[in-house]
Amino acid sequence: MGLVQGNFSRDTQRDRLNVTSQLEHLQSKYVGTGHPDTTRFEWNLTIKRDTYASLIGHYDQALYHAVAENRAVGRVKHEFMQNMLLPCGLPPEKEEE
Repeated sequence: MGLVQGNFSRDTQRDRLNVTSQLEHLQSKYVGTGHPDTTRFEWNLTIKRDTYASLIGHYDQALYHAVAENRAVGRVKHEFMQNMLLPCGLPPEKEEE
């Protein structure tokens, strides 16, 4: 029994290390995956910009929004691009330490 628990413990630690290294690799490869120091504002900014980029890039989604708003597809895409500039407003003031 002690042998089984010992192997389980080592496997669990190995899995944690593997997951951690995979996460670090993703964070270095893709900008929007976040990291422990990511603020709530930065996270929301990334999500909204990714959403707008996806809506602009997928014609069917842009068409859906255009029909729902009774506007031209080009106008809707243009507004999405304008919204990408400051999707969450101005960043909050940083506290000095």
